Amino acid sequence: MYHGRQLKHIRERAQMWMLRVALSCLLGPATIGAQLPLLQDNNLVYAHHHLNVVSIPEAKKFWVDTLGGTAVKAGPLEMVKFPNVIIVFTQRAPTGGSKGTTVNHVGFWVPSVRKTIDKVKAAGYPIVTREELPPGQAVKDDIAYIEATKTNIAFAMTPDGTKVEFVENPSQTVPIANHHVHFATDKVDAMKEWYVKTFNAKGGMRGTFQAADLPGVNLTFSPSAEPVAGTRGRAIDHIGFEVKNLEAFCKQLEAGGIKFDRPYTYVPAIGFAIAFFTDPFGTYIELTEGMDNPKAAASGQ
Repeated sequence: MYHGRQLKHIRERAQMWMLRVALSCLLGPATIGAQLPLLQDNNLVYAHHHLNVVSIPEAKKFWVDTLGGTAVKAGPLEMVKFPNVIIVFTQRAPTGGSKGTTVNHVGFWVPSVRKTIDKVKAAGYPIVTREELPPGQAVKDDIAYIEATKTNIAFAMTPDGTKVEFVENPSQTVPIANHHVHFATDKVDAMKEWYVKTFNAKGGMRGTFQAADLPGVNLTFSPSAEPVAGTRGRAIDHIGFEVKNLEAFCKQLEAGGIKFDRPYTYVPAIGFAIAFFTDPFGTYIELTEGMDNPKAAASGQ
């Protein structure tokens, strides 16, 4: 969890993009463009979690009906938008859950963990807070209170095995917002150094965890005692970053030794450019440019 001045800084940043989201909603119809409000001030922001799901309609029951996201489309792509992140679906049975991979789980900020997990539990999804925390950490009624940061957290599991953490932020003015991507690795220092160098992230700590900040997300790195698999094919198939001048950025990465699984490509069917590569630790990564293109219009629920 964050401490003191760091938490205040992150909350101030969050309040800035919340205001921009509110203004975009007043000024025009809902589009994916409302998803990436920090992009106007940054060359690179965190953009999306891409999930493999057995059934897109069933997945939407969790992300839309329960958590309050808005269903959108970009050509054939089925997505759900939240104020600062997009969930993208591929209808394909995952080869396993997010646990046991380099991306153990994703985390969201909510104003009240109690209200959120009560809703999740009422919808029939398992709350797994006790199972996901050390034996010494007290858990009461599915919620863990972290004394050092005065913060409530809880964990839930989607039907397809994506682990989701909810972190309480009482000052938040939107119902839910992206907070962190939590990596697991036996090479914490090397992974953190790679993300700081590759994406110009700001290294630091999140409570006791090694971490790095980028616009729209905290990247958290935890040691894993067990070997972890790569993400491709699993419940969280890959993570995604939106980049200005993507083609030039891809050339920069290639010059630095990164080999692309799919090089820079503009895809007319979805209205934006993409590129894919795998980080040195096994996390599959997509880079996009124009994911907030007006062609990607709201489809309704």
